[in-house]
Amino acid sequence: MTAPQILVVDDEADIRTLIDEILSDEGYRVETAADAAEARQRMNAGRPDLVLLDIWMPDVDGITLLNEWSQEGRPACPVVMMSGHGTVETAVEATRLGAADFVEKPLSLQKLLRTVERALENRGRPPKRPPSGLLPEREELIGKSRPMQELRARARELAALPGPVLVVGEPGSGREATARYLHGVSAGREAPFVKQVAAALPVGSVATALLGDAAAAGLLARAAGGSLFISGAENLPDDARRLLAGILEQQAWSRPGEATQQALACRLILSVDATAGDDALGDALRRQFQLREIRVPPLREYPEDVSEMLRRTVDDLVEREQLPFRRFGLPAQNRLRNYPWPGNVQELRRLVRRLLQAGGPEEIGLQELESLLQESPTAAGEALVQQDLLAMPLREAREAFERAYLTEQLKLSNGKVGQLAKRVGMERTHLYRKLRSLGVDFRHVGDED
Repeated sequence: MTAPQILVVDDEADIRTLIDEILSDEGYRVETAADAAEARQRMNAGRPDLVLLDIWMPDVDGITLLNEWSQEGRPACPVVMMSGHGTVETAVEATRLGAADFVEKPLSLQKLLRTVERALENRGRPPKRPPSGLLPEREELIGKSRPMQELRARARELAALPGPVLVVGEPGSGREATARYLHGVSAGREAPFVKQVAAALPVGSVATALLGDAAAAGLLARAAGGSLFISGAENLPDDARRLLAGILEQQAWSRPGEATQQALACRLILSVDATAGDDALGDALRRQFQLREIRVPPLREYPEDVSEMLRRTVDDLVEREQLPFRRFGLPAQNRLRNYPWPGNVQELRRLVRRLLQAGGPEEIGLQELESLLQESPTAAGEALVQQDLLAMPLREAREAFERAYLTEQLKLSNGKVGQLAKRVGMERTHLYRKLRSLGVDFRHVGDED
């Protein structure tokens, strides 16, 4: 079988030579072109199976050349754009013209090879969205499941409306990613996204931190036109709450000691921990700030997206941290689709990073995965997996499952039966009776951490 032929178009000789050597070592046939004129000649002389096309070239840029080919009905092969200065607008235009994907410079060997492989595998399938590599970091919310579709739709709905937003979710579920996505689809997406951890606001000088002084701009001024994201808002000091409530009511603020007021020019986005207790769920914040709410689902509610998230996380860590590429075998993927993910998306990323750092065979097998899950102190639900329920009578199996299930859910609820009742959808009095009948010590289980 003839190896695929790849045309590399880049005005930098070092880049052309590097890509030529990398792809030739992998068994591909490679041709190169230093500019648009040479690229046209190579295209007219033959039919490559894939084109790697630099966006920024001195004579004719890659987008213009791609547009030219598109109008001529060519090329009949995938085109992968290359650039160190990509923007969302460039991604949209490149996709409209038929680009299949994007790789960033400086080039990552593993990322380049994976992108080439995917582009060749997907020949004939038009891209349905801008190449992910051109989107700003963490602007995407990954997943095709109904919960993730609803999350993106709710974020777009709130982005089109003025006013502050409350993001509610469990630790590690992606509250900041959701806030960044909301910012990224709003009218102020080109303006700054400024993040502040509520617990890190300086005691005694909250007003200066938020409003600034003669020496430095405060958070509100730095976020002008964009978004101010305050994470862990359940930890906001009382004086910060009062100050922000007054600013939102007046839609204006002034620096300490100054009479001149400035219009509030940023959106306030607060996040709270959904597992920290009823008061921290934002009841007081909602009353004070008139917040519209967006709920971030825990990962266990959309397990069908786990395989895609594993692939995307591997690609991201290979590219950003130069870790060796590995892929999850089907048994390992199936295992993780049924894993409860107490640490949510953050735990998935930590798990993938550990497996890539460990090295080994390219395919991650079930045995290696299980050994790592058993080492993890957060591997909630292992008792459910390790017990052979099929060997028990039905009643014993049901009780064993309920005991393990409620024990792990109680840990995730920090030992609080009120939170547990909400998590499992049971009335509290009935839940107390169930815990006692199963011998679950709900008075001490929360102290095990």
